[in-house]
Amino acid sequence: MAESRLSTIALTPKALRFLDQTCLPTEETIVETADYRVLLEAIRSLRLRGAPLIGISAAYGVTLAAREAILSSSATIHETLFSVCDQFAATRPTAVNLFWALARMRSVIDATPDAQNLPAALEAEALAIHEDDAMRCSAIGRHGAEMIPSGAGVITHCNTGALATGGDGTAFSVLLAAHRAGKNIHVYADETRPLLQGARLTMWELQRAGIPSTLITDSTAAMLMRSGRVQVAITGADRIAVNGDSANKIGTYGLAVAARHHGIPFYIAAPVSTIDFAIISGRDIPIEQRAAAELTEWGGRRIAPPGVACYTPAFDVTPSDLITGIITERGICAPSEIATLSTPRS
Repeated sequence: MAESRLSTIALTPKALRFLDQTCLPTEETIVETADYRVLLEAIRSLRLRGAPLIGISAAYGVTLAAREAILSSSATIHETLFSVCDQFAATRPTAVNLFWALARMRSVIDATPDAQNLPAALEAEALAIHEDDAMRCSAIGRHGAEMIPSGAGVITHCNTGALATGGDGTAFSVLLAAHRAGKNIHVYADETRPLLQGARLTMWELQRAGIPSTLITDSTAAMLMRSGRVQVAITGADRIAVNGDSANKIGTYGLAVAARHHGIPFYIAAPVSTIDFAIISGRDIPIEQRAAAELTEWGGRRIAPPGVACYTPAFDVTPSDLITGIITERGICAPSEIATLSTPRS
């Protein structure tokens, strides 16, 4: 299939348009709304997902709230918008990009005393956050493609493309850049249980980009590595601690363990905004627990006996000693060098 640029989310003068990811891969459903509450629900229900995109979506949500508030009363608009920021912050606890983006929006609210100027000021900041992420994605792709050998089999987990970011993606951007450079790679995508983001979303994006690829079950990964068909493993991250421990979709830790056992380099690709410089190690990263129904039901049909006990973490933490390198927009660094990225580049 011919490659075309994917627009996951876009702000218009009257509303926000976004692709409902729960409908993929069979339907490309665009939602258009001027109500920030729709975005709150969309983030919670994974209609919008992926660490960078969650932050972008929340920023646009605050913008929609400002447009709404200015039409009713400007007397309490600042308090209203701070409350909206709090509501978005409560949607998903693990992805730090959400809190990073909301901090930028709060700063704009603080710095704009005239309520009438808030909608335009917040819109400008949200657009800047979106564009900023797109540029970071491109840089991650350029840096990461350098370490992908020609002819490599590359395994990835969950979804890290345009559906998860404001640009070409994080780990997916590396795959895309390597493919465009003619490196003749073949991508193996884990299905990513229980919600199948790999099967539904990553394979959809790989096909759109024309990248040779194969879908596998999560439990096939180790055997595939042993067969010699995988030379590199690469995933994204939702939060990275200062020591390099990285939280990502549940199943990433097991993939990293299998990669280490088989002598395969394991990389994390994420923007610097995914690093939480306030958290020293992965032990302090909050792990979101999802509803049991995501494990016991599929397509409206029960796939487990009624009343079963479920453990449903959305993420796990890969220890830094299993990570070969972390690919950011500034280049590739060892997990031990993460702290040096806290200083803005001049």
